[in-house]
Order: sequence, then structure tokens, then C-alpha cells
Amino acid sequence: MLYDQLIAGELGIRPDQASATIALLDAGNTIPFIARYRKERTAGLDEEQLRQISGALDNLRALDERRAAILAAIESQGKLTPELREHLLAATTRTALEDLYQPFKTKRRTRASVARERGLAPLAALILEQSRPNRALDAIVQPFVSADVPTVADAWAGARDIVAEMISDHPEVRQQTRAKALQWASVQCDKLEAADDPRQVFQTYYDFAGRVDRLKPYQVLAINRGEAEKVLRVRVVVPERDWQSAIGLTFRPDRRSPFAEHLALAIRDAAERLLLPAIERDVRRALTERAETHASGVFAANLRALLLQPPLAGQTILGIDPGFRSGCKVAIVDPTAKVLATATIYPHPPQGQRSQALRSLGELVRQHGVTLIAIGNGTASRETEQLVAELLRSHSSVKYLMVSEAGASVYSASPLARVELPELDVSMRGAVSIARRVQDPLAELVKIDPQAIGVGLYQHDVDQSALASALTTVVESVVNHVGVDVNTASPALLTYVAGIGPKLAERVVAHRDAHGPFRNRRALRGVAGLGPKAFEQAAGFLRIRDGDTPLDATAIHPESYAIAEAVLRQAGVRDDWPLAERQAALTALQRNQSLERLAAALGTGVPTLTDIFEQLLRPGRDPRADLPAPILRSDVLALSDLRPGLRLMGTVRNVVDFGAFVDIGVKHDGLLHRSLLPPGSVLNVGDVLEVEVRTVEAERGRIGLGWPG
Repeated sequence: MLYDQLIAGELGIRPDQASATIALLDAGNTIPFIARYRKERTAGLDEEQLRQISGALDNLRALDERRAAILAAIESQGKLTPELREHLLAATTRTALEDLYQPFKTKRRTRASVARERGLAPLAALILEQSRPNRALDAIVQPFVSADVPTVADAWAGARDIVAEMISDHPEVRQQTRAKALQWASVQCDKLEAADDPRQVFQTYYDFAGRVDRLKPYQVLAINRGEAEKVLRVRVVVPERDWQSAIGLTFRPDRRSPFAEHLALAIRDAAERLLLPAIERDVRRALTERAETHASGVFAANLRALLLQPPLAGQTILGIDPGFRSGCKVAIVDPTAKVLATATIYPHPPQGQRSQALRSLGELVRQHGVTLIAIGNGTASRETEQLVAELLRSHSSVKYLMVSEAGASVYSASPLARVELPELDVSMRGAVSIARRVQDPLAELVKIDPQAIGVGLYQHDVDQSALASALTTVVESVVNHVGVDVNTASPALLTYVAGIGPKLAERVVAHRDAHGPFRNRRALRGVAGLGPKAFEQAAGFLRIRDGDTPLDATAIHPESYAIAEAVLRQAGVRDDWPLAERQAALTALQRNQSLERLAAALGTGVPTLTDIFEQLLRPGRDPRADLPAPILRSDVLALSDLRPGLRLMGTVRNVVDFGAFVDIGVKHDGLLHRSLLPPGSVLNVGDVLEVEVRTVEAERGRIGLGWPG
């Protein structure tokens, strides 16, 4: 099969782009490597397009494997006709294949199979033919009466069972009914009489009906959860005219035939007993798959934005993991993420040692030169925020911010945490993680299972394997986009570098521990198991700062060093020039020399040359530095302080289908509904924006936000 043409048609790209990508993937290249360093081969396809091609290729190959299995199965039954083979080879979806295979599948004992065993297939054939015999029906059916079929009524019933199964199994009937159901059917819900829903979580769906093609993904997932929790009864209702017309295209009673009544009865039985339940399962599955794909996409987009939050470098941070009975765990880390001190304070009930806690925090701030306090947003977070705000009245140079502590407990009990912080108990490791998340969110969050980070909607209701795959892809993409300092990175961070993986990441760290920091990228070849292919894939994403080769600190691949050095020579740049002079010379070269001509002279492509110029002009640039820094606060805001019309700066914490939840500095995040956003606005987790308070429901802890107008 011509995969490149099929994929090109599906994704709207050129066949040569698809063909080149397939060849690169089959040669063992990773998607981040292809996207960054093989732009000439793919004509500049970005990472998302490459992943779409990879996914489409996997689907097509899986489809062909299934097709081959079906062909073999039908052929082994001696029922593979040339026409059927042609239809199977022409099928472009798994559903179409399965519809064609349905009549030939090995089934459990059914009413139709029992009727066939009793010799009623010829009578069923007469019903299907809608013939007009010269004999009376009683004379026709009498020969089929036997010990197994004691009455004429039994004979007709068995024959209709065969016809009903044939109608239900017919590929065209299934395809037409399914297509109509996906457009015109409705999902109907009602509350089960014995259901327990004390918080009225599913009240919206107690008496609900919605057309299938108009249901929102979050509605589908909510309905699924309500059904799973035995609160809702859910059914798919296909209008009778739709299934009647779908069946009528192939099976139509002939009013002139004496068998017409039996065919009509068989049609209704086929629909109600066999076809519609199968179509209902198909529709529910299709709705769920679409909803889960959408939810995973929302989760992935939020995770990407969260991982790309700019690091707050150069800060000595005091991290607090709040708590009531067990106290607040405190950890101080220096700008290199080294733990300087730890403590436990008990400012909240039941101990209520507030004054002592303030003294302890003040001493820690002074002793270690703390410049920023990071507070986890879990239990007792707002009470702890009030404590910190009081502390900062006498430490005006220190600020604080709230930090999501999602997944901190998962990290604290992990093998990696035991290796990194062996001297600390599990509860204290969470405070360290909270502090380090501020210094470098990406480096710290990659240590946690992405599913535990919690930036999505109905994340526990979707296919966990598919969600894990989508989120792992996001982490891999972000890590390679940002780049990794190979001399400071944890095994968790190195794992996501293209071409590395978990085992090789551990070997890189072991080699670093045994032999000291890597002085250049070439030294990576000394790592056991890191062969030429792994080096090719990984080298450009691994940074070595202050090493033997300045280009090792950039995203320029070693295979392009000669070109980069030629560019520097063309620009007249000397090694001892300061950055400003280097930038001026390179900018002048770009202005005075055609990139196409220069690329041709250097034996490279314009995309690669463009990337090289970008890296030479801004060496070692962290792409996260261009994003807005988090809001630092010095005083706490209470829900009672809010009033309609008040404008505040807030940070987007979560983006869902119906809007965004924004942290404005009070206990509860406010909801900025999508209907209140300016047309074309797109919000991401971590965005800092001005919002206006519209409504405050103090008793329910709800805050409605709007866009300042």
C-alpha cells in the first residue's frame, strides 16, 4: 500500500514529505531529531505534523495487519470470493473491515445458529428472496417441522432468527445505521431510583437528552462517570425512520410476496434485538474515544504550558509544604538547588504555635539569605499564606508565591527521591520539591508521573494508557525543545532526551559521577551503550556549559559545527570578541548576504543555516525566558476583599473546555468563562493576565471573572 500518498491525502501535506518522514522514522530517527535537524529532508514539517504522520503510519500498518488476518480467516472457511476480497482490500478504516468480517466471525451459539442446525436455512432463504410461490405457505413450511421443530410456528420463528442475524450482520446495513446514528441519534439519561448522589454532582444529567453530534466532550465524560458510579441510566435512541431506511436499502418486504410479513417481523427483530444494541455500543465507543482524545489533548496542552514555565534562577528559596496536625515542612535550597536547611513548624491547630513559627521562619530567612518563599497549594495553604504575609511585613525584600504541589507526594516516595535526598524523610522531600519547582519547573516536574500533575478535566476517566502516551510525548517534546545540561541533569530529565531512555540516562549519570563533568559532547561516546545512533539523536539536545567547545552549549548539532565555524569566519568573528560585537557582525552578514546563496556556498540548507544563525546570535538561550514570570506577592488577599469591578493580576492554573481557572491570590481560583474572552483569545497554563471580578459567591467559594473592558 502506498502509505505516503494515503498519509499525504489525510494530513494535507505533499507525498514527498510523507515519504521522507516515513523513511527517516523507519531508519530509527526520533521525532525531535527529525523536527530539529532534518528540516531539509521533510521540507520543514514541525514536530506536531511529524507525530501525526507517525500516528497515521502506525494506524495504516495495524490496519493492514488486521486486513491480512481477516483475509486468512475467511479464506480458511472457503468463503473468500473475488468480490469480497476486493471490498476488504478497499476498506480504509478498521470499522469498515470489521463490518465486512462480521458475517464470518465465529460466534457463540445463537438462536440463528441453532435454527441452522435444525435445517431451517432454506426456509430463511425463501423469506429473504420474497418469492411468490404457487403453493400455500402451510405446504411450504410443513417439511421443516420435525422433532427439533415441533410446530409450524417454531419453523417460522427459527427461519426469522436466521434472517434477523443476516440483516444485523450485513456490512451495508451496519454502516448506514451507524452513520445515521452518529448524526441523528440522541443520548438520553435519567437518574436511577436507588442512586446515591449526595452532592448532586450529576444533577444536570438526571433528566437529559442531547443529540449525539452536539454533545461536548466534557458532557460525554460526565455521563460516563455518572453511569460508572451507578447514578445514571444511559441509552442511545436511534429514530425508527433512520434504522428502517438503512435496512430498507438492502432488505425490503415485497407486498406481493406471502413471505413479506415474515421479513417485516425479522427486520424489526433484527433491529431491536441485534442491530441497535450493537450500534449503541459503537456510538458510545465513538463518543468516548472522541471525548478522551479531546481531554487528553487539553491535558497535554496544559502540561506543556506548565513545563515551559520560566525558571526563577539565582534565588535562595524557602519551600513550605503546609499541613495542620503534622505541621508545615520547611526546606531551603540555594540557587543550585542544594538543600541548606530543613525544619518543621506548627503554626496551625491543633498545636497553634504561630508566634514560635514566625520566629523560626524569620531566623531561617535571615540566616540563609532567603529571597523567595514558595508555598504548596494543598491543605492549610491559605492559612500558611497568611502566616507568610505577616512574616514579610518585617522582610520587605522577600516575596512569596503559591506553587502547585500536585505529585509532590508521588515524587517524595519514589526511588529517585531516595537517591537524591537520602538523608530526608518522605514528608520533608515534598518541601524540597516545592522549592525546586520554582527554580526550574521542568527539571523538577519530569521526576513525577505526568498523570499525577493534574492539569486537566476528567483525567481519571479517560483511557490511562493513551493519556500516559500523550503526556509522555509532551514531556519529551518540551525537554528537547529546551535542551538539557548534561552535567547537572537528573536521570529523570535525561530519560526524555531523544535517543537516550531510562537505562542510558542512568549510565550517563554513572559515568559523570565516576569521571567528573563532561568537557565536551565527544566525551559522551565514552558512556557504555551510547553508540553512534544514540549520539546522533541526542547530542544536539545535550548542553555542556563552560566546556572545551563553545558550540557544545548551543542547540547546533555536532554534524553542523563546520558550517557554524564557517559562518563565524564569514562574519569575521574572533573568539575573544564580546557577545555584542559577535551579534553585530553576524547581523551584518545576514543583512548583506543572501541566506540562499550563503547556504549553497556552505553546502547546507536554508532551514539549518537559519537555526545556526539563531543559536550564534543568542548562544545558550533558554526558550522559556521569553515567557511571563510568575506573580510574586507580599500580602494576602481574602475572599471578603473581593467586589465586582475589582481588577487584579492573576495566573492561569488550568484550562478546560468552558474556560480557564485563574489564581488571583485568594483561596479559590476564579473561573474566566470562555464566552467572556475576546474573539480569538487563547489562554495557556501559566499565562499572567489582568482580570475583573464579576461575581462572588462566598458561601460556595465561587468567583466569576471577566475580561476588563
